[in-house]
Amino acid sequence: MGQTGTKQEFRRAARSASRKNCKVTRLRSETPDIVVVVPARNEEADVGQVVERVVANGFKIVVVDDHSSDRTREVSRAAGATVLELPFHAGCWAAIQAGMRYARQQGCSHVVTLDADGQHNPENISLLLAGMAAPDAPNVMIGACVERANGRRRLAWRVLRWLSGLQIIDLTSGFRVYDRAAVDLLASDRHTLLEYQDVGVLLCLSHGNLHVSEVDVPMQPRCHGVSRIFSSWPMVGYYLIYSALIGGSRRAGLRTRRP
Repeated sequence: MGQTGTKQEFRRAARSASRKNCKVTRLRSETPDIVVVVPARNEEADVGQVVERVVANGFKIVVVDDHSSDRTREVSRAAGATVLELPFHAGCWAAIQAGMRYARQQGCSHVVTLDADGQHNPENISLLLAGMAAPDAPNVMIGACVERANGRRRLAWRVLRWLSGLQIIDLTSGFRVYDRAAVDLLASDRHTLLEYQDVGVLLCLSHGNLHVSEVDVPMQPRCHGVSRIFSSWPMVGYYLIYSALIGGSRRAGLRTRRP
């Protein structure tokens, strides 16, 4: 599928996303209490600039260090972030969940998540927040970028949509805004044992009758390093098998709860 066709698919899916009976925390006219959560592991080369750009846009930021062996913690603090340190390497979702729990303790209304490697532009947070202020605001807004996908990522997206039944185009984007209802759901203990922050989390949201939408945003190539998942076919295979098991168990749970 060409770039034009992919964008049309994105718009169709965004328009056709079903509205479920759920509680939504809309952005108020006054300044809402938004916390930006950035999971990071060995990202000293890029995390400082990410933090500075988030702070420059007027947001609170929490960097959750996933037991880095470099200077990620020191660089993040020097740039202006609150830093939470995990006692061992627990994975991206554990870092995000820790950040959500901290933000909830601080009385947040919304949590923004973005990557520490510079792919996500903090200046585009406002694009996601604009959708959260709309009359038909979702519980979660995803910043989607179909142009960034290589062949491995596009294949994974197609397989994951088929396995999960989710009508989301960019299933693996970590650039998201969660309202308080979504934060309360995902910060609970029952959603702790997930290895990735994408499909498993989206299925948890769907299971909780929360609404997810997407907005098209530009993204940058990674400044340093490579994708942990999409850098090789063996890793893509492992990721798809893991996601298939999660997707199958979640969909089975949904079927057993239907009257």
